[in-house]
Amino acid sequence: MPNLILLRHGESQWNLENRFTGWVDVPLSPKGEEEAKKAGEYLKDLDIDLLFTSVLQRAINTAKFALEAAGKGDLPTERDEALNERHYGDLQGLNKAETAEQYGDEQVKIWRRSYDVPPPGEKGESLKDTAARTLPYYREHILPAILSGKNVLVVAHGNSLRSIVMELDQLTREQVLELNIPTGVPLLYTFDDNGTILGHKYLFDKE
Repeated sequence: MPNLILLRHGESQWNLENRFTGWVDVPLSPKGEEEAKKAGEYLKDLDIDLLFTSVLQRAINTAKFALEAAGKGDLPTERDEALNERHYGDLQGLNKAETAEQYGDEQVKIWRRSYDVPPPGEKGESLKDTAARTLPYYREHILPAILSGKNVLVVAHGNSLRSIVMELDQLTREQVLELNIPTGVPLLYTFDDNGTILGHKYLFDKE
């Protein structure tokens, strides 16, 4: 029975600084590196055949640190911007608290958490826009690998992974807005040989 493991990158430097990051290629923070290594501890006993990441270094390096901590060798890897974080348009690089002071808390909440309202700027993406590029890639590249029996690790970002989980769990637009995927915690989906999901769970220490 093949597995799909979804992993949101560890804390980035701009996560730490409370900035909108989007497609800006910022590095992991020291805490983010530790989160990635901790994630690797939970991957040690899992077979992984194939790795997919975005093209952004915070995802690429999370995969690197996690797989090293798991004692896994180099894996066949595909990287694609289809798995990138949503583009935050003109908000990229801005401090979230200062942006809320300028535009108001309610407007910033709409930009951040609505399904189909993009942030300002020509390239700004809503979650709907992000799903429109992430899900075709999932269906055409990741799902066929799972259906062929491969165990797949996807290391990406909050919104690109929310798009995939929305499809896997058949969430409504309203439900996906409440979904928050934590950084550095593997989310394991188990499939049967016909591609039906048998179950899913986060891999972490239970307090």
